[in-house]
Amino acid sequence: MLAILPWGPLQQRLHRRLLADPQLLPRGERLLLAVSGGQDSMALTVLLLQLRRLHGWELQLWHGNHGWRAEAADQARELAAWATGLGLPVLLEEAPAGAAGTGCAGGREAAGRRWRYERLSQRALSLGCSRVVSGHTGSDRAETLLFNLARGCGLRGLSSLRRRRPLSGSLELVRPLLDFSRAETAAFCAQQQLPLWLDPSNHDPRFSRNRLRQEVLPVLEDLHPGAWRRLGDLAERLESTQALSEELALLALTALQAPAAAGATGQPQQRPTLQRQRLNELSASSQGLLLNLWLERSAGLRLGGRCLESLRRRLPLEQGPGSLDLPGGNSLSWDRQSLWLQPESSQHADRSDPGEPGATSPEP
Repeated sequence: MLAILPWGPLQQRLHRRLLADPQLLPRGERLLLAVSGGQDSMALTVLLLQLRRLHGWELQLWHGNHGWRAEAADQARELAAWATGLGLPVLLEEAPAGAAGTGCAGGREAAGRRWRYERLSQRALSLGCSRVVSGHTGSDRAETLLFNLARGCGLRGLSSLRRRRPLSGSLELVRPLLDFSRAETAAFCAQQQLPLWLDPSNHDPRFSRNRLRQEVLPVLEDLHPGAWRRLGDLAERLESTQALSEELALLALTALQAPAAAGATGQPQQRPTLQRQRLNELSASSQGLLLNLWLERSAGLRLGGRCLESLRRRLPLEQGPGSLDLPGGNSLSWDRQSLWLQPESSQHADRSDPGEPGATSPEP
C-alpha cells in the first residue's frame, strides 16, 4: 500500500493549479492516465491519487508495451500488480508486430508515439473518459521548445507540448505537471519510495532528445538556474500568441471565402474555395498563415514551410492556373478567380512538379 506522507509542496502546487484552471482536470471526471513506469508518470499517478479525495476523480491507468525490450512484459505485469494493490484499475496493451515501428531510432519513436495516442484515444472513448492524462513535465516542454527551435519551425512548433490539446471530439490530452521539473518528480518518487520501471532507451544517444536532455539543458541550468521554467513560460506565452493569431486569422479567412460556384446541374458546389485575387493582396506571411489555416480546416493537413512557400509563389495572377497534389487523396487547384480543393479522381492534368517538397500532418 502507498504510505500516507505529509502534504508537500508538489501536492499544494498541483492543487492550486487545478483550482485556478478547473477545466484542466474537471471535478468528478473519469481520467485515463498514461503510465510508463518511469518517474514522471509514477509521480503523476500518486499525486492524482493523493488529490482524488478533493476532486472526486475516477482514475484508470493505461500502460503500453511496444515490445522493444525483452523485460518489458515482466515490467508491465509488475506495474499492474502495484496499481492493483492501490485499488487502481489498469489496462495493459501490447503493440502488434510492426505497429510501433522499426528502422532508425527516431522513426521507431515516432511510430510508437502514434500507436500510443491511437490506443489511448480509443480506450478513453470506450471507457467514457473526458481526459487522457500524461506525465510530461516542464523539463520536457523546455526540451521540445529547444528541439523545434534548432530544427526550424513556426509559432505552433515552439508552443507545442501544451497543457491541453484535443484528441478526438470532446476528448482532450492534458499535461498537469508542466509546472514541475524532472528533478522534482525524481525527488518526489524518492520521498514516496515509489517503484520505478526504467527504460534504458531514455539514455540512448541515438535519440536526439536524449542528447539534448543530457548535454544541452544541464549547461543552460548551470549558466542560468531555473532555465527550464523560463523556457516553459516562453512556450506558454507563444501558445497564447498563436491562439490569438489563429482567432484573428479565422476572421480574415471568412472574408476570403468565395461564394459557392454553380455546378453542371446548376446547384451550388460545396467545395472549399478561396478568392485568389484577394489572397494575393495580402502580405506573404499573411498568405502563408491563411493558406495553412484553410487547408487544416478543410482537409485536416498543414503544408511544410518549403512546400507552402513554393505554393505561394505560384499564386500571383500572372502565373496562370495550376494544381498541387496533397496528402490524403486531395488536390488543390486554382484558376484566375479561385482556389479550391477537389478529390483525387477529378484532378487536372496540370500537376505540380513531383519533386516539390511534400506536406506534413498536424502535430500528433
